Amino acid sequence: MKTRLSVSDSSRRPSSLAPINLAALCGCLLMTPNSPAQQTTVSNSTAPSSAITNALSLPEVVVYGQQIDQAMDKVVPSLGATKYTINEQQINDQSEGENAPLSQTLLRAPGMAEDQYGQLHLRGEHAFLQYRIDDVLLPENLQGFGEEFSPRFIKNISVIDGTLPAQFGFATAGIIDIHTKSGQSTGGGDLTMYGGAFNTVNPSFEFGETAGKWSVYLQGGYLFDSLGINNTTSSRNAIHDNTWQFKGFADISFLIDETSKVNLLLGGNNSYFQIPVNPGQPSQYTLNAAAKSAYDSSNVADNQVEQNYTGILSYKKTEEDLSFQLSGVFQQSGINFMPDQQGDLIFNGVTSAIQRQLTAEGINEDSSYHLNDQHTLRAGMTLTFENASINTQNQAFPIAPDGTIGTSPISIPNNSTLSGALWGFYLQDEWKPIRHLTVNFGARFDAVTGWLNENQVSPRLNASYELTSNTVIHAGYARYFTPPPLETIQQSTVTAFAGTTAAPEVSQSSPVQAERSHYFDAGVTQKIAKGWNSGIDAYLKLADQQLDEGQFGNAVIYSPFNYQHGRIYGLELTTDYQNGGFRTYDNVAVSRAQGENIDSAQFLFGQQELNYIQNHWVYLDHDQRVTFSTGASYQWYKTLFLADLTGGTGLRTGFANTQSMPACATVNLGIQQTIHITGNQELKLRLDVVNVLNTPYELRNGTGIGVAAPSYGMPRGLFGTVSYSF
Repeated sequence: MKTRLSVSDSSRRPSSLAPINLAALCGCLLMTPNSPAQQTTVSNSTAPSSAITNALSLPEVVVYGQQIDQAMDKVVPSLGATKYTINEQQINDQSEGENAPLSQTLLRAPGMAEDQYGQLHLRGEHAFLQYRIDDVLLPENLQGFGEEFSPRFIKNISVIDGTLPAQFGFATAGIIDIHTKSGQSTGGGDLTMYGGAFNTVNPSFEFGETAGKWSVYLQGGYLFDSLGINNTTSSRNAIHDNTWQFKGFADISFLIDETSKVNLLLGGNNSYFQIPVNPGQPSQYTLNAAAKSAYDSSNVADNQVEQNYTGILSYKKTEEDLSFQLSGVFQQSGINFMPDQQGDLIFNGVTSAIQRQLTAEGINEDSSYHLNDQHTLRAGMTLTFENASINTQNQAFPIAPDGTIGTSPISIPNNSTLSGALWGFYLQDEWKPIRHLTVNFGARFDAVTGWLNENQVSPRLNASYELTSNTVIHAGYARYFTPPPLETIQQSTVTAFAGTTAAPEVSQSSPVQAERSHYFDAGVTQKIAKGWNSGIDAYLKLADQQLDEGQFGNAVIYSPFNYQHGRIYGLELTTDYQNGGFRTYDNVAVSRAQGENIDSAQFLFGQQELNYIQNHWVYLDHDQRVTFSTGASYQWYKTLFLADLTGGTGLRTGFANTQSMPACATVNLGIQQTIHITGNQELKLRLDVVNVLNTPYELRNGTGIGVAAPSYGMPRGLFGTVSYSF
């Protein structure tokens, strides 16, 4: 007889926001072992895997391979790193809920700073975040405006940082660990219509079902709005800023037997963006035969099309003390920037039609072997092949020897193809020498070939000790090796632009190198009282060839460069409290991120700025002194009330990042009403107000290292949701 549980969508339960407390009251309820009802309440978790367990013990329920999924959680654990988890219920309890962009969900994690175009910076790092889906590493894709993933298909998401254990390599600024919904956890469907301010129209659906040994989960949606990316002014209505986006996701699994299953994940998005204009700008150049209207910056019409497609096929096996997962990964992404040729020439002196495409295929393997009560061995490998093609058609005005600038542009093609491979192997041991102490030590070897030829052996060490049942301390060290993403490397021939308005001031172009760093982390997590947990964590990073990226042209495509030396340090405090239907969280982070002497891709900068940075420690453009987020929600029977706030003291700006943007915060409110129809059918009505105080949130003013345009956060917006669950 088939057993199906519909518990992962905790927003459907007419219960409180504290699922563990509810389960304590109603222990007779059947719940899947990985359901949100069993999420650990410690938000900032650094305890060993044996310590991070639930106080509640429920009868085991075998539902189509859930035991296999539990075993996989032990194959790739966080083991001493700092881990902050947001479950499905907490996603629903944030502003806009599952309809919010994924970047806004992640912004609720400690140490996460917001930047323009949806970029996020964790612990003072650039956006070198590693994404994993169901414990499978995803290759890098082209970074644009659109987001490949939606919170709608997420069961829980964790932000892991600090001193990472040896299974995590390459992009180590932080791990975004996504665990998806599935057919057996959903057991039904939703039809949702979301919309409101800025002409937003966003219909979506999700559906999950099991049949015998098969499980299927599908999710998809369409979005249109007139505030596709950050406005360049504080005006409510952006000029030329529409977006059309399609997203889809599928999770299909087949249970081979009680110890093994095959899982296929498919995802993709296709997005079109208009680039908002900056009105009132003076023209810089004269274009022969251009219409008068072309000299009005309000009429500039740049556009960008983005596509991302991902496929993951995994085989999972667990038997006695051995568990492993073998996965094949394919990812293809593309960006097509279509300029307004006349407008870009008149206001910038150069126009570039850019087509970028990145294809990546890889194999990931992770395994775990429980040797005895003191030792659990883990090993694995990653192999990824990447190929990037960049086709650029540039136009610029010629400059005569006497300095006269022509009025008829000349063409400067610049095409290149890059390929390479990433190799990674690791071995580590989770050792429990005495009671309450867990030591995880190991090392990994990483190598990159093709666009770079570098490698490194990176030792890792973490120790976690339970002082009491309520107090856990941890400390660790990690050596990191971070190559620049292949898709951002530019093979520009600087001399090709000589004698034109596109010629850089500096002709030097040293190759971009891999970053190598030492990372130290220590902290404490404390259970203050029932339902009330807190944590504090301090970190220090010392780097050679500190990697950073910036936008150095009109196209919103990022280019990497190195600081010869880098240092990043900071402190994070987090707390989480829940009691009955009430839940609140608070995160505050203080950090400093600095670099000295730019020693690669120098042609991207002006000579005066290069000279200054050569002899001065400067703040990285994404440095923010204080970052904070807080929120509260209350579930009263079938009505949810919520409020949250995010903000910071401002990113860097000005010459060599010597100044900072003004501090700002946005306050958001929401209410949701659930109406039970019959059986499993429910109707949810929701209202969200974003930026209630209508605070002008200026993220960027167009100055600073690698900053090309001003950007403002969303003005006040009213959004409504109607969702039918069945």
